[in-house]
Amino acid sequence: MKPIGYKKALITGASAGLGEEYARQLAEAGTDLILVARRRERLEALAAELSSAKFGVKVEIFPADLSRDEDIQRLAEKIRQTPDLDLLINNAGFGGKEKFYQDENGEAERMIKVHVVAPTVLTKAALSGMMARKSGAIINVASIAAFSPLSGAMYSSTKAFLVMFSENLQSELHDTGIKVQALCPGLTHTEFHQVAGIDKEAIPGILWMKADRVVRISLRALSKNKVIIVPGLRNKFLSFLMRCPWTYGLVRWAARQQKIRKKAGL
Repeated sequence: MKPIGYKKALITGASAGLGEEYARQLAEAGTDLILVARRRERLEALAAELSSAKFGVKVEIFPADLSRDEDIQRLAEKIRQTPDLDLLINNAGFGGKEKFYQDENGEAERMIKVHVVAPTVLTKAALSGMMARKSGAIINVASIAAFSPLSGAMYSSTKAFLVMFSENLQSELHDTGIKVQALCPGLTHTEFHQVAGIDKEAIPGILWMKADRVVRISLRALSKNKVIIVPGLRNKFLSFLMRCPWTYGLVRWAARQQKIRKKAGL
């Protein structure tokens, strides 16, 4: 991968999935990294690999649980103390296992912290340095679930927040030299679905994308003046159907059918 011009990136949720792939591709491009995730041992292993002679970049780890207010604030302070940070990737996230009305373990609140509060606070912290330099980029990893009535009340709504937050923030930052992206992938081969208890075997293989391709599309798109990035033609088609005025009603009708909801695990 050719250099993309960013000197230092901070990636949340960096220990697996898209976060790990962002780290690999950025390291290959010569970008120094700050890797954030809950699992220290995974971060240490990835940091050792990426800082080796193969990549030769500087890698720092920052173990944190972004469902905890104190960890969000610790990380925000770390960002404020890193004035040369020019790429923030808000990737940390998880899929809910409970219906909203059945949630008795605070899953909804944790999801709001990880998907909404953390990206908001960390973005605000990163913008002070970026504004001073009049350059930088922020990637908020959302999902085509942001447009879907079949992805759970909390997951879809928190991802929809990231899309609208990104769009409106980019409008506020017009002519500042700072780019904002909302990446909206569809089904992607990572451990995300296994952790969420989703049976991958029940979903046709044609609907899946590989993590390396999704990240490559995201990073290349940073050179374009476009906020919402939906990788893959199939995902573009699905998101079009969910947002198009002529098909919007049909999609919502289908989402209320019990057989369809059962297949979707809802």
